Amino acid sequence: MSDPERLTGKIRAALAPCSLGDWPTPLERAPALAMAAGVHALWLKREDRSAAPCGGNKVRGLEFLLAGARAGTVFVTVGATGSTHCLATAVHAARLSCAVALAQFPQPETDSSRAVAAACAAHAALVVRAQSPAGLPLAVLVAWRRARRLGPRRWIPGGGAHPRAVIGHLLATLELAGQLAEPPDAILAPLGTGGTVAGILLGVAALGWATRVVGVRVAPQLVANRWRTLWLAWRARSLLASRGIPLSFSPPRGLVVVDGLGEGYGHPTSRGESARRLAADHGLILDSTYGAKAFAVLLRRGTCDVQRVVFWHTFGVPASIGERTG
Repeated sequence: MSDPERLTGKIRAALAPCSLGDWPTPLERAPALAMAAGVHALWLKREDRSAAPCGGNKVRGLEFLLAGARAGTVFVTVGATGSTHCLATAVHAARLSCAVALAQFPQPETDSSRAVAAACAAHAALVVRAQSPAGLPLAVLVAWRRARRLGPRRWIPGGGAHPRAVIGHLLATLELAGQLAEPPDAILAPLGTGGTVAGILLGVAALGWATRVVGVRVAPQLVANRWRTLWLAWRARSLLASRGIPLSFSPPRGLVVVDGLGEGYGHPTSRGESARRLAADHGLILDSTYGAKAFAVLLRRGTCDVQRVVFWHTFGVPASIGERTG
């Protein structure tokens, strides 16, 4: 295993990300919530506190995806109307004197998704909304063409699922080595477009841990699946190798993908909402689309038989637009 701090320094020097977040994000022990969940120890990796303007796990990847952009660049990306990726991209691109054009598809409305959609409209230079998910390809084409009038364009995949962004999440996992006395049994995270879980897998491999990575699928299987997650991890590893930073990464048996989607993307589930209320009773605010569904898996003893768990808290829009916890 390479020294985590030294490896982090080499990666940052080789890929030259921009500076958007406040690192490291806190790792908080939650004994009362652990007892309520029926596990011996529970830590919260507070990716929601990654940046004051607009936090969340997406800031990790954006440091690499927005790097090197000239002022006036227009980033074109895609997501649901309540996409925190879309919002974070718009907010942080503006910090670099850049703009964002969004192509979006509708998702079921909750307090947070409505507020995120409104914030996207306020921060993005252009928003093209499809009437249904089927209309998204056309919305992407329209957004791409209209963005040309605003400046030089750069594409960012939905959710920021790109090998460069995966490396940001690898760095998040390397932080854990300095925050934990010993490896956890499992790291539990929502699985959407796959970049975060792919980065966690790379980090666990780099640290030489036997930790299981549990990805809770909260998006359609076409997007959120084991194969795509591993492909992103391999692509990120290859990118690092091309910059003279080899990492050992054999196909991990430690990746567990659990279905938590329910009726569909963005649709709250009964188990998720119960988990969200339980977490709120202990001061942890989760969103219905990602965090609540992931945390619900921890409460399913037969699915997640672990006792020392790190929960990856990804939802980090400003508290003023967070969901009600009742």
